[in-house]
Amino acid sequence: MARIVMKFGGTSVANLERIYNVARHVKREVDAGHQVAVVVSAMSGKTNELVGWVENMPKVAGSNAPFYDAREYDAVVASGEQVTSGLLAIALQSMNINARSWQGWQIPIKTDNAHGAARILDIEGADIIRRMGEGQVAVIAGFQGLGPDNRLATLGRGGSDTSAVAIAAAVKADRCDIYTDVDGVYTTDPRIEPKARRLKKIAFEEMLEMASLGAKVLQVRSVELAMVHKVRTFVRSSFEDPDAPGMGDLLNPPGTLICDEDEIVEQEVVTGIAYAKDEAQISLRRLADRPGVSAAIFGPLAEAHINVDMIVQNISEDGSKTDMTFTVPSGDVDKALKVLSDNKEKIGYDVAQSESGLVKVSVIGIGMRSHAGVAASAFRALADKGINIKAITTSEIKISILIDGPYAELAVRTLHSAYGLDKS
Repeated sequence: MARIVMKFGGTSVANLERIYNVARHVKREVDAGHQVAVVVSAMSGKTNELVGWVENMPKVAGSNAPFYDAREYDAVVASGEQVTSGLLAIALQSMNINARSWQGWQIPIKTDNAHGAARILDIEGADIIRRMGEGQVAVIAGFQGLGPDNRLATLGRGGSDTSAVAIAAAVKADRCDIYTDVDGVYTTDPRIEPKARRLKKIAFEEMLEMASLGAKVLQVRSVELAMVHKVRTFVRSSFEDPDAPGMGDLLNPPGTLICDEDEIVEQEVVTGIAYAKDEAQISLRRLADRPGVSAAIFGPLAEAHINVDMIVQNISEDGSKTDMTFTVPSGDVDKALKVLSDNKEKIGYDVAQSESGLVKVSVIGIGMRSHAGVAASAFRALADKGINIKAITTSEIKISILIDGPYAELAVRTLHSAYGLDKS
């Protein structure tokens, strides 16, 4: 017998038929004698609909400013998960399974006060553990918790993944199964490279890099939590037959296991290729080369909640002037340029230039730590295809390369092949 947390995303619970199919997955684990908790997202598209209602209400009310109270935003958008959890509990009860729905505030999942993007601070799991021990399935609304102001607080997009991993850690689950519309984590996006392979295992650090660099399988914070608390996490498909052979395998179910590096016996040099579209590059020309200039640039950008990624600084010849280049999401370019303009005198640059429509392609693998020449192979492969590199950043387990947007798919396929990831 094991203690399992199962999480189902929006596409998995998109309608009543799919919710019933989810109930069949849950029943399989209950029939095997496991203690089960389930975390659910809102039905596919429902959160977007609720957000649209919130954003349009001020306009309907005749307000010129698109203002709404973040606490009321959370009260509205959290309702999607409430509906799903109740429906799934009803489906399970119809199968004669002892099930009860729970909202985030009932457990409670305690969060900070950042409504709309709250972070989980603590989960009181004792009552859930007791009920699981008594054979009750806890069906928990993901994406939400209880803030210090005693009001609902949502965790931001993809927050149900974070809810599931946090609950798995709180109840000391043997594993956390994330069910989605794909059957695991692949070496790259199969829509771009048909030869992409499903990975049997991937280390927490590698998955964290892939999630933060463009892979959409898991939310970044959920991987961070899994890594900190050593929560063994499986990515699985909810669209496979719940009763197919092997689906109930406790130790080795179908999908991809995200685990500690020590569990991976044969570590590949490169595990996967990730990419992120809609990147933009900003360059500050003839910048004063002096102590504190970086803080003068990136401090105001951080205060404006603009995420800066790749940073490249040229070495000045005379020690007085240099150039600084960095990337931001394309949607933040105008905002970033305004922040820089407002702080131009303090920063001390001559001109700011920007370029949008770029793509960041990243090579990821823990095996890179102990192998030389990984970066050189990437540069050589891209050069052979005539792909120009605009910026490069590296870490122990990744190489990120900025290129022009139209070359994205070619670059992904080229690098995937260069490292032999297309070979079984």
